[in-house]
Amino acid sequence: MLVFALKPGHDGTIAVLRDRRLLYSLESEKDSFGRYTTVNVNTVLEIAEHVDALPDVVALGGWREQGTMRHRSIGAGYDGLDTFLERPARFFGKEVRFFSSSHERSHVMMALGMAPRGEHPLQTVLVWEGDTGAFYLVDDAFRIVRTIPVLSEPGGRFSFLFGLADPTFPDEGALPRLNDAGKLMALAAFGDADDADADVVAAVDRLLSADTVYPAPKKDFRDSVLYNAGVESQVTKTAAALLSRRIFDLFAATAREHLPQGTPLRISGGCGLNCDWNAAWAEFDHFSSVFVPPCTNDSGSAIGTAVDALHRLTGDPHIDWDVYSGLEFVHDTEPDPARWQSAPVDDTALAGALAQGRVVAWVQGRWEIGPRALGNRSLLAEPFREETRDLLNTIKQREGYRPIAPVCRLEDTARVFDKDFEDPYMLYFRRVLPSAGIAAVTHVDGSARVQTVSPSTNARLHTLLSAFAAERGVGVLCNTSLNFNGHGFINRMSDLVRYCESRGVRDMVVGERWYRARAHG
Repeated sequence: MLVFALKPGHDGTIAVLRDRRLLYSLESEKDSFGRYTTVNVNTVLEIAEHVDALPDVVALGGWREQGTMRHRSIGAGYDGLDTFLERPARFFGKEVRFFSSSHERSHVMMALGMAPRGEHPLQTVLVWEGDTGAFYLVDDAFRIVRTIPVLSEPGGRFSFLFGLADPTFPDEGALPRLNDAGKLMALAAFGDADDADADVVAAVDRLLSADTVYPAPKKDFRDSVLYNAGVESQVTKTAAALLSRRIFDLFAATAREHLPQGTPLRISGGCGLNCDWNAAWAEFDHFSSVFVPPCTNDSGSAIGTAVDALHRLTGDPHIDWDVYSGLEFVHDTEPDPARWQSAPVDDTALAGALAQGRVVAWVQGRWEIGPRALGNRSLLAEPFREETRDLLNTIKQREGYRPIAPVCRLEDTARVFDKDFEDPYMLYFRRVLPSAGIAAVTHVDGSARVQTVSPSTNARLHTLLSAFAAERGVGVLCNTSLNFNGHGFINRMSDLVRYCESRGVRDMVVGERWYRARAHG
C-alpha cells in the first residue's frame, strides 16, 4: 500500500508511506524556503520525481482556513477525534482512496505510529501545541477511550509572553509568532521562577487565564509589568521561567489526578520541542516511559495523517521510519576552483582543523525530518570556548542569548554530562559536568541539549567525532543547523557556497569532499 499524505497550513509537508515504511517526509521549508511555509510547488514536484508510482491512498490532514474564512474547514478540520472523510477518488487518472482526519488526530496518531512497538493495554498521548493541550488515553486497539483537556493554547500562550515583552510586536491583530517559543525557552534559563514578585505572578496568571491568544491580546496587558519590557530584561526572563514551570506543573498535576499510573507517555505537538519540559517528563514518576518523535511539531503532522489512514485501513498504526528521510543534497553547481580547493576528506586533518577553531559546514546524505539538525545539515565547531558560541550565533545571524547544542559520541556522555542516556534526536536537557570544560555548548544554567551519536544512529558523524576525540580527548562538537536565518536547511551547492562565502565559513564538507576556501578567497 502506497500512501501520500499532505499537511496544509504552516509547516506544510508531504509524507509518503509504502508498506508501513516511511519513504519521504518533505517539509516545504527545507531547501532554503521560508520557515514554516505551506506546501509549495517544489515539494509536489520533488515527490513526483522521487516516488515511482501513483498512490493507493491520498490522505489530507485537517486544517482550518485563516482570516475571514476561518469558519471553513480543510478536509476533516482542525479539531475532533471522530470525524473521518473517506471516499473513492481519482488521482491523475488512478482510482484511489481519499482519506481525511483532523489535525488533532494527526498529532495523536503520529505519536502512536512512530513510538516503539509493545504490548500496552493502555497508552497515554500528550498533545500540547499552539492550539491543543490535552491528554488522550488509548487502548490496545488504538482507540481513544478518554480525553482529558488541560489547557487550551499552551504553545500559543508560551509564545505570546515573548511578544508581550517585545516592543516590536503589535498591540492588536497579531498571532503569536511560531519562532518565539524557542527563544523564550532559551531566555527562561536566565531566570528563576522563585524570584517572581507579585507583579510577575499576576501577569503570568492573567496570561494563563486569558480566553484566547489568537489573536494575541497584547493591548489588554498594557498595565502589566511585562508590557514592552524588552525580551532580554530580567523581568521577562523571570516571567519565562515562571510560565515554564506553571505550564508543566498544570499538566503534571492533571496527569497524577486523572491518568492511571504506569502507562507509556507519547508526546506530540510543538511543546514537545521544549527540552526542559521533556526532561521533566522523563523524571516524572507517573509514566513507565516517555517517547518524543523528532518531528513532534507540525512538521510530523503529515506522517500522523498517513499513519491514521494506515490504521483506519489495517488496524495497525505502527510504521518503520528513519530520521534521515528528506532529500539527498543537490549538486547544482561546483564551487569556483579559483575560490575553493577540493580534496577527499581526511578525518584526522578535519578534526585538527576543528580543534584549531575552524567552523565546518557539514553535509551528508538525506536531510533530517523535523526542525533539528542531527548531523546531516550542520555547522560543526569545537566546543571548548565561549567565543565559539558567539561566533556561531554571529554566522547564523541570531540572538546572542541562544545556546548552541553539543553533539556527543554516546560512549562519551558519562564523562561530560550528569546523565548517561541515548538521545539521538536532541530532545532533552541534561547538565554539563563542571570538569567537562565545554563552554561553547553550556547554557547559562549549566544545561545542554545533547544529540548523542552512535555507529547505528549516524555512522559518518560518529567517525568524525572519534577523530576529534583522538585529537582533543573527547568526542564532542558544537552542532547547529545549516540554514539561512528564517529559512529551512540548505540543500543545494549553490546555496551552500553563497552561505559560506557571505558568512566567512571557509570549510565545507559535502559527502566525502572537503572544500577549503583559498587564502585570497
